[in-house]
Amino acid sequence: MESKRGMDQFEEIAGAEKTPEGALSRLVKILAILRENCPWDKAQTHESLRICMLEEAYEVCEAIDRRDMNNLKEELGDVFLQVLFHSQLALETRNFNLTDVINAECEKMIQRHPHVFLKENIKSVDKAIEKWENVKRAEKGELSYAARLRSVPVALPSLIRSYKIQAKAAEVGFDWDDVSEPFQKIKEEMEELLDAYQRNEEPDIAEEVGDLLFSIVNVARFLKVNPEQALTAASEKFISRFAFMEESVSRQGRNLKEMTLREMDGFLEEAKRYEDDR
Repeated sequence: MESKRGMDQFEEIAGAEKTPEGALSRLVKILAILRENCPWDKAQTHESLRICMLEEAYEVCEAIDRRDMNNLKEELGDVFLQVLFHSQLALETRNFNLTDVINAECEKMIQRHPHVFLKENIKSVDKAIEKWENVKRAEKGELSYAARLRSVPVALPSLIRSYKIQAKAAEVGFDWDDVSEPFQKIKEEMEELLDAYQRNEEPDIAEEVGDLLFSIVNVARFLKVNPEQALTAASEKFISRFAFMEESVSRQGRNLKEMTLREMDGFLEEAKRYEDDR
């Protein structure tokens, strides 16, 4: 009997759909079946799925960076599944359902785009963004500027979050006049970090490292550089140079662990010259 029920469920969701509505309905049915029959899916909660949502979002970003459209299609599906999963969990506890999620987003988009749906006359991107932010603040009822800073999600990567916090503070005039001042702030924070290190005060060292990073993000903001992307690029560059060094050492029949730091630095410099010559 159980086997026949399983076959009936499979027949219900077998075969690709030709419309977005049909495909959405198919995936909703699949998830409901999994919640009923799969031990892993049955055990999940909003909390246990939190890291999955973050990881899937990052994988979407990676597919975009690689311009891999096939992978992007797959990863967007994984993010979409996470949205459905959380909606299914909320449905089971009678908090909300997928229809509520979609309708709430529809209302939000209509309300935040009065220049589109209410025919307000806005012609520039900057004005559209300004209108969006004004409506968003009105929705959230943020009565203080500090509340606007606190509204930047803590779950964001720290570089992105600090960038957004600084940008919001700058909206009310809390900002340097030009980039020379945040550059000077980096020097000051470096000196304070060195002083904390020399005093061997671990709590102060951690605090000063944070202050230094915050100041570097501020310079990046002035220079219109996304600090998260810049650090990612620097990390990839380091990996590439490290791989060049390891391959070069291997061709000499040696192992990295057998080398001195000075020798490894020499290979890294060679990797830099190789990049410049390409």
